[in-house]
Amino acid sequence: MINSQDSLVPEVDETGRVIGLMTRREAHSGSRRLHPVVHLHVFNSHGQLYLQRRPHWKDIQPDKWDTAVGGHVDYGETIPQALRREVSEEIGITGYQPQFVKRYIYDSQREREMVHVYMTTYDGPMRPDSQELSGGRFWDRDEIDQAMGQGILTPNFEEEYTTVLLPFLDTQPH
Repeated sequence: MINSQDSLVPEVDETGRVIGLMTRREAHSGSRRLHPVVHLHVFNSHGQLYLQRRPHWKDIQPDKWDTAVGGHVDYGETIPQALRREVSEEIGITGYQPQFVKRYIYDSQREREMVHVYMTTYDGPMRPDSQELSGGRFWDRDEIDQAMGQGILTPNFEEEYTTVLLPFLDTQPH
């Protein structure tokens, strides 16, 4: 089995066109080479948002709460294929209908990611993979708001939640 740090991910330009490849290690090395990732926000029918807890061994933001599903697109994989694979690997759900929200570039000191954001409503069983996550649960909006800026949530989730997800939800019919 290949070490996940050595797995190949595409390098993309700012339009999303593949221009090269690199290892996941290179993507997180401070090289700031742009690479695609997928995110899925999972709501239940009560409006609660499922968050995953990142395990202590992750190289980025260990032990923090984050988007339900987030992962790298493998080299040669399409965005929909990567989304299905990551959802299956991380929370083990099927029969969901992803809705595209937005694509944007997340820029941090360590990396640059082209983030493809999706959301879904799902009330079935969640099966977080103990090899990928340290669990997960549904959060009320008030609970998320109270955790913001407290070092509980990943900075990426906080930014995406406030600048992408909430504005999108505000434009949807109720």
